[in-house]
Amino acid sequence: MNRNALTDTLSSALDDALKYRGSCGLMLIAVDNLARINEAYGFGVADEVIASVGRRIRSRMRGGDTLGRFAGNKFGVVLKTCTPDDLTMAADRFLLAVREDVVQTAHGPVAATVTIGGVAAPRHARTVDEIIAHAQESLDSAKSKRRGSFIAYKPNIEREAVRKENVAATDKIVTALNERRILLAYEPVVATATRVPAFYECLMRIRRADGSVVPANNVIPIAEQLGLVRLIDHRVIELVTAELSAAPALRVSVNVSPDSIADPDWWSALGAQLRARPGVAQRMILEITETAAIQNIDETAGFVTRAKDLGCRIAIDDFGAGYTSFRNLRRLGVDMIKIDGAFVQNLTRSEDDRVFVRTLIELGRSLGIETVPPTKGRKEKVSLNHFSAGWSFGASTKMPHRP
Repeated sequence: MNRNALTDTLSSALDDALKYRGSCGLMLIAVDNLARINEAYGFGVADEVIASVGRRIRSRMRGGDTLGRFAGNKFGVVLKTCTPDDLTMAADRFLLAVREDVVQTAHGPVAATVTIGGVAAPRHARTVDEIIAHAQESLDSAKSKRRGSFIAYKPNIEREAVRKENVAATDKIVTALNERRILLAYEPVVATATRVPAFYECLMRIRRADGSVVPANNVIPIAEQLGLVRLIDHRVIELVTAELSAAPALRVSVNVSPDSIADPDWWSALGAQLRARPGVAQRMILEITETAAIQNIDETAGFVTRAKDLGCRIAIDDFGAGYTSFRNLRRLGVDMIKIDGAFVQNLTRSEDDRVFVRTLIELGRSLGIETVPPTKGRKEKVSLNHFSAGWSFGASTKMPHRP
C-alpha cells in the first residue's frame, strides 16, 4: 500500500473504533541508518534492505492488520482492535523480527534495525491527522532516545502547554511584523582613547500592541526555534539600511542569524537594499557569533567574502566562547572581534581572564583586526535624534548572543 491507501485504511479503522467503542493503533517503523547503507553499499542494496524489512514485519503481523509504505525509509502499520498493551507487544515482535538476522543482499549480508513510534486511538488521538502526528512524534522521540527501540505516545501536559505558547508566540511575532512593530534601539561602541562613538550596535525590539517594548532576548530564541528569525532579519535589514540612508554620519553593526547566512532570499534582499542606497554598505558591520562561525568554516568564509563584495565589514561576536583557531581567524579575514562577555565580567578579580583578554587584544592587533570588549556595568544613555528625527532611545541592554 502507498501512503494514501494506508491513510484510508486508518480512517476506516478509526471509524469502526469510534462506532463500536473499540480501539485501533498506528505504528510508524523507520529503517535505521539508511543513508549510511546507501553510502556504503549503494542504493540497490538499500532497496533490498527496505524490501526485506517489509517482509519481516509482514510475517509478524496479526490477521486484519495492514502494512503500507509511509515514506522513503518508513513503513506504516494499521492495527485493528489494538489496546496500548497490544501495541507494545506488536512492536516487540517487529523489532525482534528485523534484528534477529542480517539481511542477505546481492552484495553480501547487511545488518538492519528499525525504530518504532506508535499511538493508540481513539484513546490518545481522535482524528487521522492527530494519529499520524502523534505516531511521528513518538518515532522522533524513540530515535532521539535510542535507535532500535519503541516508544508509544503518551499525553504530556507540559509539552502541550509549550506548544500552545509556541502557537501564541508565532502569532505575536508574525502580527508584529505585519503591523510594522519591529523597532531598533542603538547602543554606542566608543573608542577607548577618545571616548567618541565609533559606531552604534543595532538592538532589535518589538513594540507590543499596548505600547510596551519587548527586548530581543525574549523573542529571538523562540523565533529561531519556530523558523521565524529570517523574517525578523529581513525587517531589521530594511530598517537599518533606511536609517543609514537617512543619517549619513551613522555607522552601525547588526547581527545576522545562522539561518539568514544560508538564506538566498536574505542575500537578495540585502543586495537590493544596498544597491538602492549607494554608500550605505561601507557604514554597515555584519555580525555573526563565533559559535555559528566555527560550525561550518567554509560556509562562514563564503559569507565573509560575499558580504565584503557588497562593501560591508564583518565582526565575530562573542569571540572566545568557541575557541576559533588562529588559522581559521586568519582565513576568515574578518574586520573585528567582539570579546565574549564571560571573560570581562570578572576582569578585576581574575588574572586568568585578564591574560586571556590581553592575549585576544594583542592577537587582533597583530592581525590588523579591531577588538571590542563588551561593556561592563550600566549602559550610558544615547539619543539618536541628531541622526534621524523621531528616534530616541534610552539605555540599551546588550544581549548575550544577538541584539
